[in-house]
Amino acid sequence: MKQRVILLASLLLAFGSEVAASTLNQNVSWTIDRAGTTTKYRLVAYGDSIYAGYNGSTSNAAKYSAPTVDAEYLSALWNADIESVRRTKSGAVAKDVYDNKIVAEKSYMQTSNTRIVTFEMCGNDGLQARTAFKKQTGTCDYSVLTTAETNCKTYLVKAMDFINANAYSGTRLKVISNLHYPGYTADNVQSSCRDAATGATVKMQDKFLPSLARLNYWMCEYARQKGFQCADNFAQYMGADYDRNGDGQIDSAALRHVSGESESSYVNRIVTTLRSTIIDSNTHFVSAGSSYDYIQSDDTHPTYNGATVSAGLWGGTTGTGAPRYTSFTAGKNPIWNQYGHERMGWAVSTYNPSAP
Repeated sequence: MKQRVILLASLLLAFGSEVAASTLNQNVSWTIDRAGTTTKYRLVAYGDSIYAGYNGSTSNAAKYSAPTVDAEYLSALWNADIESVRRTKSGAVAKDVYDNKIVAEKSYMQTSNTRIVTFEMCGNDGLQARTAFKKQTGTCDYSVLTTAETNCKTYLVKAMDFINANAYSGTRLKVISNLHYPGYTADNVQSSCRDAATGATVKMQDKFLPSLARLNYWMCEYARQKGFQCADNFAQYMGADYDRNGDGQIDSAALRHVSGESESSYVNRIVTTLRSTIIDSNTHFVSAGSSYDYIQSDDTHPTYNGATVSAGLWGGTTGTGAPRYTSFTAGKNPIWNQYGHERMGWAVSTYNPSAP
């Protein structure tokens, strides 16, 4: 296995936490080197700390974050080497991801071997709005949530339009990943501020869940309108993989966005009808008696399998390695539902075209 560390042109400001104002570029290029072939295709992923594989470090990140997990699936499907290029910025809001990754680094999706372009954004818009709301006293100001939603929708559209106009013409798949709800259980507490109409404090989960549902609806709906697929991470993370409420549906499937449904229908299904089936993804049940932790100890970022690579203040990694798995039963690797990044990478992989 070979690695070549590429130093960043300049050092960044110290990086604190995901919701801090500072941000951290975490760029990685990792090639799944499949035996018996030299043909190589490219998967390009733009985003924030989620696609970066952030693990709390300013100098390294998960080797197998979701885009590289998908690259491993692609390598087997296409019998080819797959280069997973992650152009990411931890801590970045949607505007930052759009301006400084998707637009400024468009060249990565313009190469003639590019076949898949994927992106995720808006998590930090939501996290920063949540932090601001939690600090409020006096009368609650809900505008911080609506502003985050508006900004997210603005840059979702811009991102999709830009990718459609600039990605290599031979690109076979464009896909967005929507948002899980980190800290769902932690938000099951009352606010410090009081509602203007009732004079009472509000349960923060009751305010944040509808806002997140609206964001996720528009991620998937804009995807439908603009020729993208939508990997529904909210459903994959927040719903169990069996029928907990006896309605005849596996919970994670029942929570999924339905293409073409209305915003009101989707939001009502998430916030009201199926609310009882939503579980914090720190305890993701794969059966009635077995669960896995999809979220790291920071209660925000997905768990991952395997080693880390340089990605951060001291540069980004360009490397090559053999796939962990070379074949997949029913399109799933043996740990597809055991880690957050494995689940997200599998969700993206379900849209992979059969040939490049």
